[in-house]
Amino acid sequence: MNSIKTILFLLAILGSAAHSAQGEQSDGFVSLFDGQSMKGWVGETKGYEAKGGVLSSLPGKKLGGKIFTEKEYGNFILRFEFKLTPGANNGLALRCPLEGKPHGKGFESQILDNTAERYQNLKDSQYHGSLYKLIAAKRGFLKPVGEWNQQEVMMNGHHVRITLNGEVILEDKDLSRFKRPAKGHLGFLGHGSRVAFKNIEIKELGE
Repeated sequence: MNSIKTILFLLAILGSAAHSAQGEQSDGFVSLFDGQSMKGWVGETKGYEAKGGVLSSLPGKKLGGKIFTEKEYGNFILRFEFKLTPGANNGLALRCPLEGKPHGKGFESQILDNTAERYQNLKDSQYHGSLYKLIAAKRGFLKPVGEWNQQEVMMNGHHVRITLNGEVILEDKDLSRFKRPAKGHLGFLGHGSRVAFKNIEIKELGE
């Protein structure tokens, strides 16, 4: 009898772990990427590869591109890991519509290899983590190219906070001055270079 109870207990644990891997986590976060397909994403999905738990923007002039979540989000905490290649350039769409330039219609946070020579003369608000051409992020907290970075973005009303590898690199409490929508799609904005993403998850906050 004890053996049967032990087996049932272990099966329950395994079932719970499988549920967490595919859907809602114990801390309220929900995965946006199933690790093997583009399910839940729209846009230029052919420019991305979903394989082995990693979502990668593909290199090439006509690859990468813009992909968005099917669902719109307003107030949330978004977490993900990313790995850059030399000279990589991508972007994180925040509260964006599906049409138009994301940084003009919503918000775009840069995903960039700050160390690349070609980017040394950009404006401060064009480097990694910055809200593109709006608010500059602190620099110096990216891991070396080829290593995984951890990033978190919190948006709640007019408040935004971006944390990179445990360091808050951007915080602003008055996004209202930019007159952008309070809700929209999230996404990745590739520019023809390879960037890998994994463990993409979100927790929605109250209105």
